[in-house]
Amino acid sequence: MAIYIYTALKNNKTTVTGRVEANDAAEARRKIREMDLLPMSINDAENSEAKKVKFKAGRVNALSLREKIDFTSTLEILTSTGIPIIEALLFIEQNSDSPRIRKITHEFRKQIIGGSTLGETLEKYRNIFGRVFIGLVKAGEDSGELDKTLVRMLELLKKQDAVKGKVIGALIYPAVVILLAIVAVIIMLVFVFPAFDEMFNNLGRPLPPITRACMDAGTFMKNYWYVCLVIAIILIVVANWSYQNPSTRRQIDKAVLRIPLLSELLKFSNFSNFIAVLQVSYEAGIPIVDCLFLANLTMDNYLLKNAIMQAATKVQQGTHLSVALKTVEQVPTMMTFMIATGEQSGRLGDSLYHCVNFIDKKLDAVIDGFTKLIEPALMVFIGVLVGFLGLALYLPLFQAYQQ
Repeated sequence: MAIYIYTALKNNKTTVTGRVEANDAAEARRKIREMDLLPMSINDAENSEAKKVKFKAGRVNALSLREKIDFTSTLEILTSTGIPIIEALLFIEQNSDSPRIRKITHEFRKQIIGGSTLGETLEKYRNIFGRVFIGLVKAGEDSGELDKTLVRMLELLKKQDAVKGKVIGALIYPAVVILLAIVAVIIMLVFVFPAFDEMFNNLGRPLPPITRACMDAGTFMKNYWYVCLVIAIILIVVANWSYQNPSTRRQIDKAVLRIPLLSELLKFSNFSNFIAVLQVSYEAGIPIVDCLFLANLTMDNYLLKNAIMQAATKVQQGTHLSVALKTVEQVPTMMTFMIATGEQSGRLGDSLYHCVNFIDKKLDAVIDGFTKLIEPALMVFIGVLVGFLGLALYLPLFQAYQQ
């Protein structure tokens, strides 16, 4: 008799795997049905082990946040109606508008039919879905509430998309204005100031320092534009390297938190994602220490990430969550107070939910204040820039008229 590895559906919902001893595949299928299971695949044990050794996860390009939301939303709807996970994945594979979703769903379906769980399959694509997504799915599978976990994950992804949109929306306006100002300055220096060169020479007197500086800068950029291009590329590469390098990134993140207006925006955007993941993972039944580690993965600021990591270590040693978070200076006092109240009343989940609403309202208020203050600041910046260029252009003429 041979040993067969099977993948089957229990109660037309849960995917289970196991081994059965039989003379052939037909007898193995019959024995599986006698266990009230619906066989999906049956493979000889020796051949299956050989395939696992040779298996490599198919290469799939990264999914955007919107694609993750679409994938999770469709999977949640199908599984909540009792459709088996394999059939749900087949539907997504055949009907999704995104080629990347269709490809990765095809890979998922092959591996689940081969005996892997959804969590184990996602683990092979950690660089695409992230440890938070994988951790919550595994918790849902362990608790038998995968459909509810997908609902929580969908809410979390939508929350992250909303926070990202708010932050980008607040920063894109000043970024565009500054970019246009740089382009306008380059046009003035390269094309406008050289047009006055002959006129300035006919004045018969030395040019003011700011005018001479603008003229020289424009001449240099016009004659040695390739040097300017190389310098710009080098600056971009150095800036990217500085942002990716841990030591310089810490210094940058530390400096950003000292900027009055920008620090509030970045701090509350970080804590918005952090508290949302903490609340969702806690509701999924994950231990509070693991919840902290998962939530900390969403933090972008090194200073805040290290501080939360130290707080998680204290919680692991037996300290209450609220007490550990109080040691982090950047954590809002209201948040720690609400968590402490939830720990004392035994309703930490409700307190975390209220913390999510509190942080969201604070983030909206910070973005609104940032938008209102950045507009006059940009107006002042543009005014100073225009005044400087105008003074550099017309100061020689004013001096000539005075003489």
